[in-house]
Amino acid sequence: MEVIHKIGRRKKSVARVYMTHGGDLKHTVNGKNLDDYFPTPSLQSKIKKPLELTENIKSFNIRANVYGGGTNGQAESIRLAISRALCQFNEEYRPILKKEGLLTRDPRMVERKKYGQKKARKKFQFSKR
Repeated sequence: MEVIHKIGRRKKSVARVYMTHGGDLKHTVNGKNLDDYFPTPSLQSKIKKPLELTENIKSFNIRANVYGGGTNGQAESIRLAISRALCQFNEEYRPILKKEGLLTRDPRMVERKKYGQKKARKKFQFSKR
């Protein structure tokens, strides 16, 4: 039983996913059950989307270690790592996942705050008089 190890990133979040085919079919994130770590259904469905598209929802045992960022960034980094692992397991999944945009790393990051301004783009309040 081979272990597939892949890394996914999103914003400041980094996820390392270890997938094995078969086994006890548990999905754990940082030692907790997936439903306990991500209580909202939207985040759970975001993570399970690549498995649903490839019809492997009950086929893999997934163990993820994730750090940094918020809950949404963590969920999306896990999703990217799972998609990459599925492609390594079976190359036929690549066109399905690529069509849905699940193999693309989202490059958007938080824009830095500039000096002389209140935020990244917002200026300080200006008073004429």
